[in-house]
Amino acid sequence: MPRPITPVMRSRNPFPQDDLVRDADGVLRYPDAPATLLDALRTHVELRPDAEAVVELGGDRLTYAQLWRRAARVAGGLRARGVTAGDRVAVRYTAGRDWALAFWGTLLAGGIAVAVNSRSTPVEVESVLGDAGVKVDLPADAPLPDGEPHVTTDVVAADVAALFYTSGTTGRAKGVPITHEAFVTNAENLIRCLGIPRDAGSELRTLISVPLFHVTGCNAQFVVAACLGGTSVIMPGLDLPRLAAALAEERISFLVTVPAVYALLLRHPAFTGADVSGVRWLAYGGAPVAPSLVRRLKEAFPAAAVINGYGMTETASLITVLPDRDAAEHADSVGYAVPSVELGVVPIGDDPYTGELVVRGVTVTTGYWRRPDATAQAIRNGWLHTGDIVRVDETGRIHIVDRIKDIINRGGENISSVEVEAVLLSAPGVADAAVLAVPDDVMGEKVGAVLFGDGAEIDVAEVLAHCGERLADFKVPQYATVVTEALPRNAGGKLLKNRLRDQVRWGGPLR
Repeated sequence: MPRPITPVMRSRNPFPQDDLVRDADGVLRYPDAPATLLDALRTHVELRPDAEAVVELGGDRLTYAQLWRRAARVAGGLRARGVTAGDRVAVRYTAGRDWALAFWGTLLAGGIAVAVNSRSTPVEVESVLGDAGVKVDLPADAPLPDGEPHVTTDVVAADVAALFYTSGTTGRAKGVPITHEAFVTNAENLIRCLGIPRDAGSELRTLISVPLFHVTGCNAQFVVAACLGGTSVIMPGLDLPRLAAALAEERISFLVTVPAVYALLLRHPAFTGADVSGVRWLAYGGAPVAPSLVRRLKEAFPAAAVINGYGMTETASLITVLPDRDAAEHADSVGYAVPSVELGVVPIGDDPYTGELVVRGVTVTTGYWRRPDATAQAIRNGWLHTGDIVRVDETGRIHIVDRIKDIINRGGENISSVEVEAVLLSAPGVADAAVLAVPDDVMGEKVGAVLFGDGAEIDVAEVLAHCGERLADFKVPQYATVVTEALPRNAGGKLLKNRLRDQVRWGGPLR
């Protein structure tokens, strides 16, 4: 018998829901929001054609009119290559002008943009391309498609706009379809929770230093800027001195990244004396955050509202936001439910407000791409089960207690321990393996491996080289220990990782 869901109260939630309406299914919606991403973009193409839409640091600058015209030519090129409504286009360019044009061009063609992790190995990329059923692949070294301008006219709010891939506990990447309405609704939630004025288009300049193939960079920055008529200033790769200089040079007002990058930035010599007076909104998320870092951020960016956010690929980004007023005093919380979502707790004990967090709303995906079994496991009776154990305090603030899934969060990159374990088990001399999170002051967590050889001698360097050939670099263990006794397991064969965490003593990092 399933345990009843405890609703998360909103009586002290600071984010207004005044103009949200419930549809026949009880789902909250913004009735006056643009129906699609193309509607949102077109508004600013018509109203502010000469305003900057996209800037690639060290590269091109595109106004809204230029972005629309060039993306329409990309759409024409895709149509000439057979793309029709609902076809998938893999966007594999590095972050910058071409990524932006490929994304918008795919939507203008009526297609679905598949955001592929540029750090993936060839084997991982092929798996994603095959799973998505990609019609056109746009690798990083390919020229942008070009053709007679095309603008689709039959896209609706419920159509899928993009596919993002996430790794679950099985280690197999799962595609998450995100609709046009989910993109627009997530943007509206963020605008309201951050308190960004509606007329801030000319002032909103967001510096995107996180990957655009993640929902943080794409949904919480790139799309938000487009919905407000602001500017996306995109860094092709993380460069801390360049980031520090760009704050003033590009008049950045909105900055988002993971705590690890903020920690590195604050201690970098290039940040000393940097002009940060224009930064009005500073957000972080995607990884645990230390209260000391929050205090340092508030000191370093005195004119900025400091905001924490928590979300998932499956929810098109944000689920909760911790406002500036709570940022320092309640740094252990990820905040309150954003306006359009409803949160609940499936209790794990006697306390009805401690248990697994569940969420429903228009931003929540209706299911994984071509994965009915995974969908049935994650989404039950309209609620997405997040796999995160939380505690809800008396104000409705959410506190993450633990993760059901053994996902390691390395600087905002989610790593499946099961996936890494599978590769370790195929390495020479390894009879058994367990992957654990190793706490790290900068990255939040790093990957640690416990290896058992069952009498065989294990060459750790050889094992890591084996992993490097099969895993993206950020997934390769940075810590390893070889044990002489079999790894602890229960009667069902499941690794007892809590016991391992108590037993293992890590040495220094291996790389």
